[in-house]
Amino acid sequence: MKKILLVEDDLSLRENIAELLDLSGFLVFDAANGMIAIEIAKKECPDLILCDIMMPELDGYGVLEVLSSYEETKHIPFIFVSAKTERQDVRRGMDMGADDYLTKPFEEEELLSAIHSRLEKAKLMDSAFSARFEAIKNKNEIRSLHELKNFFDDHGEQYSFKKEETIYNEGDHSNNVYLILKGVAKCYKLEEQGKELITALYAADEFLGFTSLMENIPYQECAVAIEDVELVGISKSKLKTILEENQKVSLELMEVMAGNISQIKEQLLQMAYSSVRKKTARTLLQFEKAMNQGLEKPLQITRGDLANVAGIATESLIRTLSDFKNEGLISVENRKIRILDQESLQYIN
Repeated sequence: MKKILLVEDDLSLRENIAELLDLSGFLVFDAANGMIAIEIAKKECPDLILCDIMMPELDGYGVLEVLSSYEETKHIPFIFVSAKTERQDVRRGMDMGADDYLTKPFEEEELLSAIHSRLEKAKLMDSAFSARFEAIKNKNEIRSLHELKNFFDDHGEQYSFKKEETIYNEGDHSNNVYLILKGVAKCYKLEEQGKELITALYAADEFLGFTSLMENIPYQECAVAIEDVELVGISKSKLKTILEENQKVSLELMEVMAGNISQIKEQLLQMAYSSVRKKTARTLLQFEKAMNQGLEKPLQITRGDLANVAGIATESLIRTLSDFKNEGLISVENRKIRILDQESLQYIN
C-alpha cells in the first residue's frame, strides 16, 4: 500500500481529500502545517507528498526546501495543491523541484490522475537507476573491501559537514551507509540527565552509519563532525546487492563491524574499571589515532569531548591533563594538545 502525506491547514478540505485517498487504496498521513509535515515525512518516508502552499508556521515552499535537504526525503515525489494560480507561483514551485502543481478547486479524477502519474514516473526512475547500477556492477566487479570503498568514492553521493555540524540524529531513518573521505566524526548518545556519552570515533577511510542492512531502521545514536568532514554515501539497498553478489566482501565488512564492536566493549570496560589517569591517557591516544593518522600535529579537541569519551567529569580530565603536562607527557598550547611521550601514556595504570 502506497503512503501519501497530505499537508493542508483547512480541516474540512484535509478530511475530504484524506477520505478520497483512503477509499482509493492509499495509506494517508495528514498534517495541518509545515512543521508537523516535516516530522511525519522524516519518520514515515511516504511515497508521495501533497502539500498546500499558504499555511501557518511554515509554508509549502519551506516544506519542500527542508525535505529536499534530507537524503531520505529528497527524492519523494512532491505535488503542490494550492489556490494560488499566478504564473510566478507555479514557476517558483517547479523551479524548487516540485513534480506537479494542482490548483484548487480540482476534480477527484484530476487529483488521482496526478498521483498515479507521479508514482508511476518514480517507479520508472527507480527501475532505470537499478539498470544503470547493474551495468556499473557488472562492468566493475567488486571483489574486496578496498574495491568497495572505491565504489563508494566513484559512485556515492557526496556530502560535506562543517565542524560541530550534525550528520544525523538519533531516531532518523537509517537508509544509507557512508564512507568518510576526510575528517573525523563522533557518535554519541544522551543519558536521561542529558549528559553526552561518546560511543565511537570515525576517521577517514572508515564506514559510518552502519546500523543494519534493513532500511528505515532508526539510528540509535547521533553523529556529529568533530572537524570538517567530507563523506560519500550509498543506499543500503545498493550495498545489500553488492554483498549478496560477493561473499568475500561480506566477510571483510563483517570483520570491520566486529572490530568496531570490540572497540566499544573495550571503551566501556575502561570507563567502568580504569583509573582516571588511565582513562585520560587511553582517550588521548584514541583521538590521536583517529585525527592525526600518522601526522605529528597537535590535537584540537574540546575538553568536553575528551571527558565524554573517557567517561569522567570534565574537571577531573582537566586536572589530569595538567598532571600529564607537568610530567612531560604532553604539551598544551592555546588549548591544543600535543602528545610528547606516546609510549609512557600507553602504560599508565
